[in-house]
Amino acid sequence: MISPAQFIPLAEETGLIVPLGEWVLRTACAEAAKWPDDLKIAINLSPVQFRSPDLVPVIVHALASAGVSPDRLELEVTETAIIQDSEAVFAALSQLHDLGARIALDDFGTGYSSLSFLQKFPFDKVKIDRSFVSELAGATDESRRIARAIVRFAVSLGKTTTAEGVETREQLDILRADACVEVQGFHFSPPVQSEKVAQMIGGRTMASAQRPAVRLAMAGAAS
Repeated sequence: MISPAQFIPLAEETGLIVPLGEWVLRTACAEAAKWPDDLKIAINLSPVQFRSPDLVPVIVHALASAGVSPDRLELEVTETAIIQDSEAVFAALSQLHDLGARIALDDFGTGYSSLSFLQKFPFDKVKIDRSFVSELAGATDESRRIARAIVRFAVSLGKTTTAEGVETREQLDILRADACVEVQGFHFSPPVQSEKVAQMIGGRTMASAQRPAVRLAMAGAAS
């Protein structure tokens, strides 16, 4: 097993992230077609993919080929992608948003321009970075206050908010108390193969508020 932190930067440097990303989009949409219609699939987009003029057509084709409605697709973009080429990124995201796809701002709070991005583009979701979630039950009051302030601010925006990296019941309870409506992390499940996802979907018994979002991980570019 090789961590995405190792091979994704190399794929971006060589340009291989573009064909790899296309494969992820096609494969992820085909997998989502097997799921119940109430489940969405989230796919991370690399900053390099936004340099390709084919990005939007590739996504449209992947959805059409799989017979998946655009409103079941959630595309995650980091602040890094926006900083590198904001106009091109916002143009592509606007087209995809108009098609019905949901757009999520990933790793919220870790960059320099979070607030300006939220003003400029109507993101459907804000994802709170795991670095803040890990401090929710931290040893120091200062770290805990900063983490909770980030969570509460994200929730106050009136958008769907997902907290990443939830690993303990204590973190989950704090997030619930602060009205964070979606969470993901090892407290629920580690990354699993698609066959295991099918089993998890078939055995869904948890209440809606407790059920983790089902997210597909492929080649480190979809989660």
